[in-house]
Amino acid sequence: MNIPLVDLKAQYARIQPDIDAAMAKVLAETDFIMGKAVKDFEAAFADFLQVKRVVGVSNGTDALHLTLLALGVGAGDEVITTPHTFIATVEPIIQRGARPVFVDIDPATFNLNPALLEAAITPRTRAIMPVHLYGQPADMRAILEIADRHGIPVIEDAAQAHGAEYQGKRIGNWGRAACFSFYPGKNLGAYGDAGGIATNDEDLANKIAKLRNHGRMTKYEHEIVGYGNRLDTLQAAVLLAKLPYLEEWTEARRRHAAYYDEMLKGIPGLMRPAVQADTRHVYHLYVIRLEDAAKRDALLDHLTQAGIGAGIHYPVPLHLQPALTHLGYQHGDFPETERAAVSIISLPMYPELEIDQLNMIVEEISQFIGVLKGA
Repeated sequence: MNIPLVDLKAQYARIQPDIDAAMAKVLAETDFIMGKAVKDFEAAFADFLQVKRVVGVSNGTDALHLTLLALGVGAGDEVITTPHTFIATVEPIIQRGARPVFVDIDPATFNLNPALLEAAITPRTRAIMPVHLYGQPADMRAILEIADRHGIPVIEDAAQAHGAEYQGKRIGNWGRAACFSFYPGKNLGAYGDAGGIATNDEDLANKIAKLRNHGRMTKYEHEIVGYGNRLDTLQAAVLLAKLPYLEEWTEARRRHAAYYDEMLKGIPGLMRPAVQADTRHVYHLYVIRLEDAAKRDALLDHLTQAGIGAGIHYPVPLHLQPALTHLGYQHGDFPETERAAVSIISLPMYPELEIDQLNMIVEEISQFIGVLKGA
């Protein structure tokens, strides 16, 4: 049995008629750019998130870039974020001419640690960008209390948090804006690049809507200089077809996570994901941690040899990435992030996982830990 980390083929097989019909409709109507499906998906996803507006864009990275631009972040500014995330979180900051300022993570949740946030704020701080990592919301109440005290806008990187909730409210409602990726492997994924920006700020939404489409709201009147960062109509149609399934898929992920939690409980030296109170974790990833980091790579190799597609998110912290050496960070600057990078493993997580697959994954982990324990 081979078990991939993500199985998009299994998902497509279950909803193929819906997807094929949605794409065929776009092909028949040939409204490939800013077509009806774009507006329909924006409205439907806004309703799902319970926000006023969603603006569809070309991908999650561009969502962050356009939001930073719309909020006036530019050369010489600073944006606070986490070093334990994908590089797409900080690329738009650098592209705006600003500097990413990192804050270490909470070792339990892997999210930005609010207790360390205020010390990172300077007169140049123009935004705070927490990441809802692995599908678990960051501690938004604590983050917003600090941000509001300093008059700094908060941008949510919600690329892994479709449908996640914090204190009873959907992610997308907490900051000035929340930026979503619809990369194919996300909880709600397109069949190519796609992204979206959710906000309750109508003026911000209108500005972003212009920026994504060459600075215009009508065909030949360009109010500002913008970009070609539109959401493709075909991708919007795919997302619109998938959206009605998202709650069902999310609950399947949560059931799989609960099963992992129960079956992995008591395995020596293995830590299961910690879930913050008053949150709805949507388990884009299910990430375990080994107390003995020296055994992590051996376990990963063991699972790979058994045909289990485990992975690591993320093995190289951003402050140690070759592309970001100009920021001047060093080994040891963010110890919790560095400890996480060498001790975590992402287990297969997708709605279509079967019980025998989950059992096989647990059995292989148990066997590995047992072999080591008896050695």
